[in-house]
Formats: sequence, structure tokens, C-alpha cells
Amino acid sequence: MTGRMHIVIDSPVGPLTLVAAGPALCGLYLEQRRHPPRECYGEDATDDVTLDVTSSRALLAEAASQLGRYFAGRLTEFDLPLAPEGTPFQRSVWQALRAIPYGETVTYGELAERLGRPGAARAVGAANGRNPISIVVPCHRVIGSSGHLTGYGGGIEQKRQLLALERRVTDGGRTQREDVCSERDPVRNSNGHVR
Repeated sequence: MTGRMHIVIDSPVGPLTLVAAGPALCGLYLEQRRHPPRECYGEDATDDVTLDVTSSRALLAEAASQLGRYFAGRLTEFDLPLAPEGTPFQRSVWQALRAIPYGETVTYGELAERLGRPGAARAVGAANGRNPISIVVPCHRVIGSSGHLTGYGGGIEQKRQLLALERRVTDGGRTQREDVCSERDPVRNSNGHVR
């Protein structure tokens, strides 16, 4: 097994722990999380360690840089090598999450249909909740069938903040009441339809 390294960075949604295994990102955890990570974080990349960690350090620095650009509204698609650990079904859900465009949302049922498993909305929700690479694998873009915000392993407020950021960027910087929806408010697109 490749040694793991991690760093903790500040972000608008709180501290983020980034975990690398060699040259790939295998974890990105918000401070608050429903499901603890399966793996240990490994060595602190800011410590002097004796392992050959050049690829992990470079990957963590690039991930931190891309996250900084994302939160500044200057990056809408991450370009990082990923190595999430999970079952084949979970990995298929996480891959489908990466196909959800920036600033858009889908329901758990819609995501299940995209996977060819129309009756598996709950299983998709469970896999979504186990996503080990938050934000980069955008599990925050999945909402309830009514268009309302539903559970998010990092916290509903963080989900709301991430969606509001993406909406501001895609709406050209406008800030509206719809940008900061509550759990009870449906997420709507520019035509007013629940999205």
C-alpha cells in the first residue's frame, strides 16, 4: 500500500483535510462529516518525513491550489488524479457525480437513472454519503426529489454555501435570495423550475 500524506487547509466552509496516496487524491474531508474516513490520513505533508513523498506533496499542493481557485470562483472543473476507495457500485456513483455540471443539481432518482438503476435512489444516496473526496467529487450537487436540500455528510449549511458559490459564478456574480436557499426552499434554475 502506498503511504498516505495529508494537509489541512482553510476554506470558506471550514478546514478541509486533503489526503493523498502517492500521486492521487484519495480523500477530501470537511471538518464536520457524517461518515468518518476508512483510511488513516497518514503523515502530515508539512512535517519532515523520511518517506519518498515528492508525488504526494506535489499532488496536495496542486489540490490546494485548485480548491483555492474554486472558492474564488475561478475554477469550475477540477483536474486531479483521484483514487477513491469503495465498492464498484460506490465508485460508479462517484464517477457519475463528476459528470454533474458546475452550478447544476440533480436528484438522487435522476442520478440513479443515469446509472441505469432507476429504482436505486436510496442506494445512490448511501453511496453519495460515503464519497471520500468531497467538493472535487461534487456530492453537494445532489438534492431531494422535491428540489429541497437533503443530507450532506459535511453539513447542510456547507452544502448550501457550496451551491450558492456555484450559482453566483454561473449567474455572473449576482447574489439573490435563491442563492442561499434553506432546507425548505427548492433549488430552482433560471426559469424558476425546480432543479
